[in-house]
Amino acid sequence: MLKKVAVVLHRQVALFEFGVVNEVFGLDRTDDGVPAFEFLIASPDPGVPLSIGHGAAVVPPHTLDDCLDADLVAVPGGSTDPDFAPEILQTLRGVVDNGGRVLTVCTGAFAAAEAGLLDGRRCTTHWRHGAELARRYPKAIVDTDVLFVDDGPVTTSAGTAAGIDASLHLVRAEYGPDVANRIARRMVVPPHRDGGQRQFVEAPVPACESDGFAQVLDWMVEHLDTDITVDELANRMHMSTRTFARRFVDEVGVSPHRWLTEQRVLHARRLLESTTLPVDDVAARVGFASATLLRHHFNATVGVTPTVYRRRFAAR
Repeated sequence: MLKKVAVVLHRQVALFEFGVVNEVFGLDRTDDGVPAFEFLIASPDPGVPLSIGHGAAVVPPHTLDDCLDADLVAVPGGSTDPDFAPEILQTLRGVVDNGGRVLTVCTGAFAAAEAGLLDGRRCTTHWRHGAELARRYPKAIVDTDVLFVDDGPVTTSAGTAAGIDASLHLVRAEYGPDVANRIARRMVVPPHRDGGQRQFVEAPVPACESDGFAQVLDWMVEHLDTDITVDELANRMHMSTRTFARRFVDEVGVSPHRWLTEQRVLHARRLLESTTLPVDDVAARVGFASATLLRHHFNATVGVTPTVYRRRFAAR
């Protein structure tokens, strides 16, 4: 059973990520029917203040040895520096060897990766750091489309608030949805969020160094609401359709159809955020033949439906 939970803090502490784990596991909610957790805060140097920024600090009272028999050890984000204290890495490996679990929040995944716990496993981290995690630890299978990943004894979560999703998931898996819902209700958060990180990523129009292709990209963006064909684009560039399609991939990195679809979805996001246009009108303005087609491509690209996206991100 998930009874003993420890948090390992080091260097400058990311206060929110630490607070998320404390909020789920560190508060006594037995009066609301939530099981009591033994909650420890540890560091390589117990009793030594760790900065949380702006002149404030926290003082972990427990040693890393106190974590070794924990059912769950959490590592909040804060650093992507690979120079982690060896005793932290040994502790994480020891917890897994003893049958416990490791939870990382945001960039805490870098500590688990450095300990070798992500080798051959799916994992995630904040979308801004996913490429670096994959580059530095090629044996890890990094997926930045999701809010959290469970793979074996390691649970990794995406940026900041995704630690709530991962923590509640672990509670739900151990104690069932009723207990997880009780904690979520006290925290005033949804017990489960749909979609992944893609809905939070701003997708800019990619730069193109070729003057000719830069001009055709600009033209495509200005005419998203029209029926744009590869043949028409090829004619504008005075190329054959086959040559244009090949050169487009070389210059831009994706096919003309995929690039056009991504830009239509991006423009739809902006309209959903900034206007009250019905979804059918949004679809027409960005060049999709129907709201159904918009919903299909929007969900495939962003991870949620246009209606859900508007509810979360529209200006009030």
